[in-house]
Amino acid sequence: MRTPTITPIIRAIIAINVIVFIVQSINPQYDRMIVSLFGLHYFSSEQFNPIQLVTYMFVHSGIGHIFGNMLGLFFLGPILEMFWGEKRFLAFYLGTGIGAGLLYMGLKYYDISALQAASEAYIQNPDFKQFESLIQKFYSEGIPSNVYGLLENTGNVSLKESVFVIEESLKSVLNTPMIGASGAVFGVMAGFAILFPNTELMLFPIPIPIKAKYFVTFYGLYEIYAGLHKMPGDNVAHFAHIGGMIFAFILIKIWGTKRNNFY
Repeated sequence: MRTPTITPIIRAIIAINVIVFIVQSINPQYDRMIVSLFGLHYFSSEQFNPIQLVTYMFVHSGIGHIFGNMLGLFFLGPILEMFWGEKRFLAFYLGTGIGAGLLYMGLKYYDISALQAASEAYIQNPDFKQFESLIQKFYSEGIPSNVYGLLENTGNVSLKESVFVIEESLKSVLNTPMIGASGAVFGVMAGFAILFPNTELMLFPIPIPIKAKYFVTFYGLYEIYAGLHKMPGDNVAHFAHIGGMIFAFILIKIWGTKRNNFY
């Protein structure tokens, strides 16, 4: 497939992402500040701000993270922008990114509401047996390191300190944001597959062409599987990717029936 010349909205999106990433890379303090302010926090977090549903798409965690997202956007985005025009493509990109964030937070509600309820019950009536079961159920990979760093003696936690551990661990979970353009990029992938289903794509480094409709379907099924069977240490928001794809489908269906009324 011949790659078109990079289009204005794609150029602007990539430029913003790269500039933000460069600022993040200058100083760890800048990185923490940007992630804290612009990453998407859970809605009950003290750091949540509605504007984060947009800004989280322009913040990344590392060179591999931003490179993968911008590469996918560079190859597939210009074709959609030329097909729809700048305004519609921008609306599509932001819409799928916001949709990805909303679905992610909606699904996360079930995990976090259970964690909050169990944590609050423990704080009211603490005992070490409940402490151990709470840790095993909700913190299978261990208590957040930043919490244990606040304790004087991590090898012998008192009952009072155990309450502190649960309070701070809950706060750490609530204040851990989602970042990255992946949800919107998966929306672009899905949009491309819906509009150009038989266009052949090449998945690097495998030199075998595959039609867009099959490529995106297989990728979507993988994301569902990975989201349902999360491996230890997997911090990828797989269902945000699915959210981007779902909202891409919804937007295209709406625009398909009301095409002349859009912009």
